[in-house]
Amino acid sequence: MEAHILEIEPELQLKPVFQLNTPQNLEIESSINPKPLFVPKPFIEANTSEINLAHLKNDCVIPVFSKDNERTIAHQEFIEIAQGCASRAFPYQAFDEPEIRVSHQIKGRTPDAINKQARDLLDHEKTQYFERMAFIIRIPSIVDTINGNEIALTIGGVRSYNLENLYNKKSFEKFKFFIGFQVKVCCNLAVTSDGFVEEMRVSSYQELQSKILDVLQNFNAEKQLRQMKQLSEHTLTEHQFAQLLGRTRLYQHLPKKDKLGIPSLSFNDGQINTIARDYYEDASFSRNIQGDINLWNVYNLFTQANKSSYIDTFLDRNVNAFDFSNSLLKTLNGSSNYHWFLS
Repeated sequence: MEAHILEIEPELQLKPVFQLNTPQNLEIESSINPKPLFVPKPFIEANTSEINLAHLKNDCVIPVFSKDNERTIAHQEFIEIAQGCASRAFPYQAFDEPEIRVSHQIKGRTPDAINKQARDLLDHEKTQYFERMAFIIRIPSIVDTINGNEIALTIGGVRSYNLENLYNKKSFEKFKFFIGFQVKVCCNLAVTSDGFVEEMRVSSYQELQSKILDVLQNFNAEKQLRQMKQLSEHTLTEHQFAQLLGRTRLYQHLPKKDKLGIPSLSFNDGQINTIARDYYEDASFSRNIQGDINLWNVYNLFTQANKSSYIDTFLDRNVNAFDFSNSLLKTLNGSSNYHWFLS
């Protein structure tokens, strides 16, 4: 990629994010080559496969808007722009290599292989790009602990070419970007609406840089950590959890008019089945010996089940899991319209 792509415009002045919004007790460790914090588990599974940045840069073509042949911002450029912004937001921290997952491979061929059978194509005659891509970049030197589980600050994003009209002229391009935390033991992401932009519409590299920096600068780490720690302080009984699962199953089949007065839940029946199973079997977040389960564990059962989501719905469901779990806490305190799920 050309060097100018990652240049930050002089007028973009970023104040240190964690001087502004991070609690004083958040542990910050600086190291040039920190030991890997996370076990090698994917942050999303579904129909995705792992890929590295070099493969995206060297072995994938870049889609264009067909009516004017203007090229899109490539997946690897999105990742590198995010890396550049993160290094400026956290100048004294170490970063892990990006973890990248892709899906929906789009295959093609070079013009000189136009008459060949597919089975006869040589490697250099094949072209490809991936319609959907998700990545995360961990900052293992910025950590905290919740309910005995170590978490690390993480940024990431999603790009889905299926959301673009590639058959038209170049227009605004759409990206999803977040900053949040990742749980070490399971690699589940913890994303809130405050650190997530569902549709980042940009027309240039500079605009993408500017908007990513805005998200990083305005993220309130202290608020998210406080909310997540509160989850660990409240518990559902086995009866309440069973009631919750039963209601979540009913929710999928409610008439539209009945759903209007109930907050949304975007998890499907298969994911609810996973949550039910893991309530008994998960090594880190299952019930205790009495059958009770705290809301931090409930939240992680949801984010773990969310790993079966496709790339284009993954972050949205992750945010929904946090909102849902946080609202259950308010319900226990008698101040949320989520009471339907526990009644």
